[in-house]
Amino acid sequence: MDRRFLIILAVIIVALGGIFAFSKQSADNKSGGSSSAKPTTHTIGQGKKGVTLTEYGDYQCPVCKIYYEPLKQVAEKYKDEIYFQFSNLPLVSIHPNAFASARAAEAAGLQNKYFEMHDKLYDNQTQWSSASNALSFFKTYAKEIGLNVSQFETDYASEKANDAINADLDAFKKTGKDQATPTFFIDGTPVSNSSLTDSATGNPTLEKFSALIDAEIAKKTQ
Repeated sequence: MDRRFLIILAVIIVALGGIFAFSKQSADNKSGGSSSAKPTTHTIGQGKKGVTLTEYGDYQCPVCKIYYEPLKQVAEKYKDEIYFQFSNLPLVSIHPNAFASARAAEAAGLQNKYFEMHDKLYDNQTQWSSASNALSFFKTYAKEIGLNVSQFETDYASEKANDAINADLDAFKKTGKDQATPTFFIDGTPVSNSSLTDSATGNPTLEKFSALIDAEIAKKTQ
């Protein structure tokens, strides 16, 4: 066989391999396709007062990170009274690893550790946000929270995880709200972020969330 032909063939094979690898990495970080799946229902709390506080968030969003600590305080304070629900709203146009991180959380959820991964992603946001291969970090977190890592990798790449995130995106579109994170609803009613922040510092506080939640609980008991 002609030596030049073999060289050309080898170059083509290497090029195709590079295209495949690039395409796989891009797929990890982007949404795609349509979904008939139902929106996710990831909640914590007992919900004894019949109140649900929902956050549509993006794991790569730095503003969501600011809200993360006050929300943990809210979840602890009202763990018996309300449900806290987190729904996916990855803003892939500005956060290239947002969809990938949502996949990581969904994959962890398939092993009943959604909020454990949720916390890992926010606690370590600066570590993985700019990574060219964020999955390597996600696998470390999966091991740390006690997941079967092999199963996690399978679920991370699955259509089930992809469809769940797309279902949340579709559900958010139906609210008519502009895509921005975080966006909050209490019992389905939109909440202005300005009502959750301190006027002096501009930061969200437990006290502001408490005022909102207490008012909603009071409505239920009238």
